[in-house]
Amino acid sequence: MIGIDAGHSLDRLPTGVAVYARNLIHELAAGNPDEKFHWYYRSNRWLRSFSTRMPPNARNRLLMEFALGRSSHKLRLFHGLNQRLPGNMRCPGVATFHDLFVFSGDYSTPEFRERFRDLAQQTASRAGCIIAISQYTAGQVAAFLDFPRELIHVVHHGVEAMQLPTEWRQEEILQQLGIERPYVLHVGALQRRKNIERLVAAFESVDESLQLVLAGSMGYGGEQIEQCIQKSTASKRILLTGHVGNDVRATLYSNAKVLLFPSLEEGFGLPVLEAFSMGLPVITSNSSALPEVSGDAAILVDPLDVEAIAGALDGLLDNLEMQEELHLKGKKRVQQFCWQHCAEQTWQVYEQLANR
Repeated sequence: MIGIDAGHSLDRLPTGVAVYARNLIHELAAGNPDEKFHWYYRSNRWLRSFSTRMPPNARNRLLMEFALGRSSHKLRLFHGLNQRLPGNMRCPGVATFHDLFVFSGDYSTPEFRERFRDLAQQTASRAGCIIAISQYTAGQVAAFLDFPRELIHVVHHGVEAMQLPTEWRQEEILQQLGIERPYVLHVGALQRRKNIERLVAAFESVDESLQLVLAGSMGYGGEQIEQCIQKSTASKRILLTGHVGNDVRATLYSNAKVLLFPSLEEGFGLPVLEAFSMGLPVITSNSSALPEVSGDAAILVDPLDVEAIAGALDGLLDNLEMQEELHLKGKKRVQQFCWQHCAEQTWQVYEQLANR
């Protein structure tokens, strides 16, 4: 019997962690029908969990705070899907680490950084092994948490197949949002880590017929980013959508010219794969995990160099041959990432831990 912290699969505004949790727990259950799973939720999400269907071999929805201490001795292992393992766990533990940007930069409040550092160190001390979602994150875990590199297993994310609405519905979505073609797209929270201010500065120098669509909720540094946009010479061509659901996100990818994703720090970078899956050319950073994820299927730029970002965007928009080449490379690249494979590799980690 295996216990899994399933709470993040229920996030109301799904991030990469939520997409990971939702897909992994269902693929694990589907791929291992003879195994029994217990899904654990903290009290603030437990009631919400009853709105989701459980596979036949996912036997119970249990309260993390009360049930884990009493039941964990019956588990083969417990898997924390978001960099957390509870102190009342009485079985071997696996923890997935997505990123450690709180150690590497000023991308959150001092209070959050201190709390997160403590939690990450506690989790590392409790874990029998760690799953990192990229080689980049694995290196951070080893360096910042002094965790043995041989006990860190790299398991990449998959990517969800997005269902594209009808053409009529796509036009309705774009009209409702006030989006006019052609436009370039950024998907992700408006936060300091995403490098939005340099993205905006680069956008100011490109073709004035273009819109820039920023699709994502507000994050750390969001007010400063909004002020930057208001002062920008291109402010009238920049549109903020807020968080978007699946239909809108698929529509935005399908109708954009380019995904512009020059993030300063990413443990993985799901929007890059989502863009590939929709045939959208990508310009992204040459740092953190982004080269690992994009391979040779994207244009890589120095995220600190505004002129390099602008030059890459200008050059790509004027080069139909390069757009088609990136379209084909992206479609090929994304085939290497699937949630079934992610679950299979995760299961192999479970087996290694159980047999140690």
